[in-house]
Amino acid sequence: FTGVIDVLQLDSAGTTLGISAISANAPTDTFTLDLASAAPPVRWTEAEVGGLNPLRFVTPSLVRFPSFDNRSISALVYFPPGEGQARAPVIIHPHGGPEGQHRARFSPMIQFLVLELGVCVIDPNVRGSDGYGKEFVNLDNGKNREDSVKDMGAVMDWVEQSPRLDSSRIAVWGGSYGGYMVLAGLVHYSDRLVCGIDMVGISNFVTFLENTSDYRRDLRRVKYGDERDPEMRAFLLSISPLTNAHKIRRPLLIVQGANDPRVPQSEARQIRDKVVENGEEVWYMVAADEGHGFAKKSNVDAYQAALVAFCKKHLLPAAEVNDLTITNNLTIKSEQGEPQAKKPRT
Repeated sequence: FTGVIDVLQLDSAGTTLGISAISANAPTDTFTLDLASAAPPVRWTEAEVGGLNPLRFVTPSLVRFPSFDNRSISALVYFPPGEGQARAPVIIHPHGGPEGQHRARFSPMIQFLVLELGVCVIDPNVRGSDGYGKEFVNLDNGKNREDSVKDMGAVMDWVEQSPRLDSSRIAVWGGSYGGYMVLAGLVHYSDRLVCGIDMVGISNFVTFLENTSDYRRDLRRVKYGDERDPEMRAFLLSISPLTNAHKIRRPLLIVQGANDPRVPQSEARQIRDKVVENGEEVWYMVAADEGHGFAKKSNVDAYQAALVAFCKKHLLPAAEVNDLTITNNLTIKSEQGEPQAKKPRT
């Protein structure tokens, strides 16, 4: 079993254990286990997968590699099936939080990218992730913020060493703090990436802290730093993707909910405008009826369709891409400014 047990609960007699579990290749199901016998668990549900064959779904491999300071970083790697085939393009998928943690949970989107597009998806748990102890979760606090971005560079180093992966075709995709990691990755590693997908990401730590909802501000200051302190404010501005947007030299898909109380829409608009000024292609998607991430099925479907079309165009350039349409309460717009001189890929 490669997955996560979400719920463990004993019955009133203390003899039967209820279990709710999700695996990397199957949605959540419910089991009971008789503690007084050696019988295997009894399965009570069978999650719906839309008629697909669950035996095709991919289980990730757990890998570890050293980062810039020789600290070990782990990642879940979803390899496309089939040994000995052409090297696969890669999507690095940093989690949100930043205290989140990638675990082996079923993701229909990841399974689609891997099985239908032949993309390898890498879920890294960079420093600052939960589940690795108090020291690790605090390694990215304050002025150590960009150390977690360097961990993403270590993922790219690992990709370069893999005989199964194509290091010339790497994209980065993430939401919330993971969206910041996308933007920061494009700032620092545009020469190693082909594109980025930023969903509800932070583009400027100072404007984020000033404009996020009051109930979150002090909590986030503990992690990122207090923007009211002049020295910390200067540091946060210096590392913010908006300040360094001139270094972003790859196409960018930005996805945002208009009613986001955590990362306001202004974070998306300002980075869009700056990257367009660079002459880069920006796809900009806003849902009028969403907040921090998309919840409504029609919006989720449109977002996923846009993500796939964007990846087909920039990560899989040989693939044909159909035109996008404007759907429901969701606006999709592609913009591109005047092209500027670009650093060639090596």
